[in-house]
Amino acid sequence: MKERTKAFAKNIIKVCRVMPSNREGRLIGNQLFRSGTSVAANYRAACRGRSKAEFISKLGIVVEEADETLFWLELIKEMKTINIPEVNALMKESNELLAIMVSSIKTAKLSK
Repeated sequence: MKERTKAFAKNIIKVCRVMPSNREGRLIGNQLFRSGTSVAANYRAACRGRSKAEFISKLGIVVEEADETLFWLELIKEMKTINIPEVNALMKESNELLAIMVSSIKTAKLSK
């Protein structure tokens, strides 16, 4: 998962590089960049958690950031800010990461 979330962050950066340089592109691109790269950074932090509670808490942040990333990608697609196939691929990956992280949180909460 560390490599998968890092690959996700790299692909987010690539999309941000092709955002238009107008106000809309800069503002949405900055938000997308921040939330999308945060998924990987916070997942790594979760892996270094010193307790189960810290692990669960950090994964909760990953869920929030992945969901926010999905929001920005949806906005880019719906507003036709850019029209590249990578946006759909990143939306799919964001949904998959969300499902994995939510499941991981549930599993961690159930384990003793």
